[in-house]
Amino acid sequence: MLSSNRPFLHGIDSVLQKTSLKDHAKALFLFHDQLNLEPFPDWVHEEKPLLIFIESRKKGLELPHHKVKATYILSSMRHAAISFAQQGYPVRYHSTKGHFDDGLMELLEESHDTAIYWMEPSEWDSRVRFQQLHNKIRETRTAEILANRFFFANAEEWKDQIRPGFRMEHFYREMRKRTGYLMEGDEPAGGEWNYDKENRKKIPSSLPVPKRTHFSPDDLTLEVMDMVKTYFPEAFGKLDVFRYGVTREQALQHLDEFIRERLDLFGPYEDALKKGEDVLFHSVLSIYLNNGLLLPREVCDRAIKEYEKGNARLSSVEGFIRQILGWREFIRIYYEARMPAVREANHFGFTRPLPDLYWTGETDMVCMQESLRPVFEQAYSHHIPRLMVLSNFSNLTETDPRLLNEWFHLAYADAYEWVELPNVLGMSTFADGGILASKPYVSGGNYINKMSDYCGSCSYKVKQKTGEQACPLNYLYWNFVNKQRETYNQSGRVNFMVSMFDKKGEAEKQAIEESSRRFIEHLKRRDCSK
Repeated sequence: MLSSNRPFLHGIDSVLQKTSLKDHAKALFLFHDQLNLEPFPDWVHEEKPLLIFIESRKKGLELPHHKVKATYILSSMRHAAISFAQQGYPVRYHSTKGHFDDGLMELLEESHDTAIYWMEPSEWDSRVRFQQLHNKIRETRTAEILANRFFFANAEEWKDQIRPGFRMEHFYREMRKRTGYLMEGDEPAGGEWNYDKENRKKIPSSLPVPKRTHFSPDDLTLEVMDMVKTYFPEAFGKLDVFRYGVTREQALQHLDEFIRERLDLFGPYEDALKKGEDVLFHSVLSIYLNNGLLLPREVCDRAIKEYEKGNARLSSVEGFIRQILGWREFIRIYYEARMPAVREANHFGFTRPLPDLYWTGETDMVCMQESLRPVFEQAYSHHIPRLMVLSNFSNLTETDPRLLNEWFHLAYADAYEWVELPNVLGMSTFADGGILASKPYVSGGNYINKMSDYCGSCSYKVKQKTGEQACPLNYLYWNFVNKQRETYNQSGRVNFMVSMFDKKGEAEKQAIEESSRRFIEHLKRRDCSK
């Protein structure tokens, strides 16, 4: 998505034989998040049309994306192009200073007879641009938009149901019935649809955590790393090391490793936090799922087979399936239903810039240090740091959720707008006012202390409620409850928290207000775009 200079395409140019569109009757353009041909129609496999890949410099410049993220996207795309060429597909790899559609138009000038196809993009802006492209060229050539088949559910069938009160659980149960996953006839395996209550354990200090394989960058990836460092030295994050797989074979190896070594204990400790351990028993497969190197069905099938063989407990497999078949599919439908207006969602009306520590990591709060460190280093953290630390802190400090949304989009390697935006503006910040989530996901220091080993080494005191030494999350939480009481009173799940605040003494209420005001006003901030 970044390069328009041939020197940084040396590795792929030396492998791929350049071919012109005029030599091919059909061409198929592949987006950078559709790096798998299995979901495409049979004719693609049978006829082997020209495959087109485009690196878009303008797309890459829209946000200062993490150096690791940029490297992953570009290297994966280049490796996919080479892999498909080795499978007998003619491949054209092109770089452009414009957007993807600009690059495709540049190539289409080579032939006015070549029929062009592409699968509907997952992200809104690309979809709009390519619909405009389709309208422009369909009168003069064959041009067809294929249905996006990288997901289980048809979004058109479901998106009219996205409204307050329709929760993921309703959708998830129906998807379980349709797929037959973890079903015993018409009933869920084990008699329960959801085993989340069993999956909230703090990880014992003595429990060994399996090490995840780190892949060494090959020459092609090293070339991309050099390019990213050269063009974007000020981009977000570090690029000291690169550990992700960039081929389907490597993605499958990481899937195998997770199924074999971490799936069984994924469930009990999926909400746990441990100092120095960024993966624990999580799969870290979203990075591969979200660009097509892995497909959701094959990942779910592998997990269920492990349960059927007796190698993984039901609560873990159900929790894992729920993340993919349930949540991942549900938020994609939410994105289709709520775009583009949801981009401006801001239920609480917060307008403060993003705290500076999201860019620097400089803070005395160990929970924030530990949550930000793997983001800077690897463009990754699992869902609890994202939800209950980074998003929680943003809400409690009255930060504009749209700026947090932008930060998540640029900071995480698995962040594409369709999956990232609903999680931030719908789930973690409650910015949509409760359409996606049933309550604001905020907490005080007690939750962090319960689920992690962070608080014992923090300079703040988690047991202290107000004052300079108190954990800031404690007084910020109650300050948030008090200020947002109208929202809390409308939710049956958390309205009792307002009553609990009101029962506090006047001196404590005043201390909460003063501690919060001082912390929020003295917090260094900067805009995401600066």
